[in-house]
Amino acid sequence: MTTVPRHIHLIGICGTAMASLAGLLQLEGHRITGSDKAAYPPMSDLLCSLGIPILEPYAEVNLSPAPDLVVIGNALSRGNPEIERVLDERIPFTSMAALLREEFLSGRSPLVVAGTHGKTTTTSMLAWIYQTASQGQTAARENPALEPSFLIGGVAENFGTSFQLRPTQPFIVEGDEYDTAFFDKGPKFLHYFPDALILTHVEFDHADIYGDLDAVKTAFKRLVNLVPRRGVIVAYDGSDNVTECVSRAFCRVERYGFGDTAGWRIRNLRYVNGQTQWEVDRGGVHWAEFAMNLAGEHNVLNATAAAALAAGQGIQKESIAAALASFKSVKRRLEVRDQINGITLIEDFAHHPTAIRETLRALRAVYPQSRLWAVLEPRSNTLRRKVLAPDLVASLRLADRVVLAAVYQQERIPEADRLHPEEIVSALNATGTPAELHPDADAIVAALAPQFVPGDVVAILSNGGFDGIYLKLPERLRELHPAAGT
Repeated sequence: MTTVPRHIHLIGICGTAMASLAGLLQLEGHRITGSDKAAYPPMSDLLCSLGIPILEPYAEVNLSPAPDLVVIGNALSRGNPEIERVLDERIPFTSMAALLREEFLSGRSPLVVAGTHGKTTTTSMLAWIYQTASQGQTAARENPALEPSFLIGGVAENFGTSFQLRPTQPFIVEGDEYDTAFFDKGPKFLHYFPDALILTHVEFDHADIYGDLDAVKTAFKRLVNLVPRRGVIVAYDGSDNVTECVSRAFCRVERYGFGDTAGWRIRNLRYVNGQTQWEVDRGGVHWAEFAMNLAGEHNVLNATAAAALAAGQGIQKESIAAALASFKSVKRRLEVRDQINGITLIEDFAHHPTAIRETLRALRAVYPQSRLWAVLEPRSNTLRRKVLAPDLVASLRLADRVVLAAVYQQERIPEADRLHPEEIVSALNATGTPAELHPDADAIVAALAPQFVPGDVVAILSNGGFDGIYLKLPERLRELHPAAGT
């Protein structure tokens, strides 16, 4: 069927999923425009490379002339000037998730990766496994029909992008449990109707839209209920919450993890010369050995989940092993940003205490002799609230030194719900982990840069722009150490 080109405008285009959808729509031949309140990498760089304009700030004039269709991002609400014009003039509008389903998932085989943590990396790994299998080392193993379409909530470094569109059946998509739009408060992943599903973790998160853990579990149970009987669910074996969510599935459920009951069991995990190596038993029998350059038990779990689903879809373990061995990473996931005077600066997308814990554990494994700094901006809707404050303290204690910034837009959080970073700092200091609080990125850079010494590893943790600290800190370090180079 020939696509009729339209002018499609995306409000909130710099969101990871929205920018990826913009790229897919452009590949279909549509004219794409978009707007946002603040553009920052990596998605702003991606959109710039595609030649898609980003109009800043939000304004009614951004919809002149009126587009054929408007996609409204899930972070936006009534009162946004562009939304108000859309409603006043009855310009056709939809959500990211609904349009993705309508334009790209219908007629294909959606392979969905969901979970509170790990879904972006796991989705990227699964896409790279399919890509590798479609370009086998020998003609006998080449299978172009496996080359996937995908949409990932981050830039996969193997591809250099967060999306791909191919005329093949597999469409690999990251399934987000966050709500869909101001007019559709259900999770985005309920639009995707998976043929196969990976479920990584289920924990309390997104405290702005879920009242408690039971509400989160209900969302995932609804997703599980959408998988057809012919499908399969690959689910983490180390979580009672995951077990509860998949307990009433109508399809086959395969479990992965470190435990004896896991159908895909990880064992003999080790770090050798900077490389992560492990073995996988399938049904109690040795199945494969894998190696990759990413560190951390959480990444071994991610890789094993992707391997299990791919194997179940007919991909040979040799292709899986080759893909994992050559897998790079995802932008903003344990990404080494700079090395200056022996000081290593690492960026990680931190949105939840569990994610922070696993990031710091992974860095401990890679840099066992280094002094490890955690520099955190509480920015996600969960970290800005006090509901998980004890878990946050426990996670940050894995660092040698901790620095907190002020809570991002704290005034938007109800007073009774707010995280108070001074209390986190006080609790850390009381338990023997030196911690300090600074109001913003500039103050952090001024205070910390002189304290760093060769060998230090600095993990900068935020799910946003952190007021440009990723550029400001290395710039200051180069001023302090002009002869050091990189």
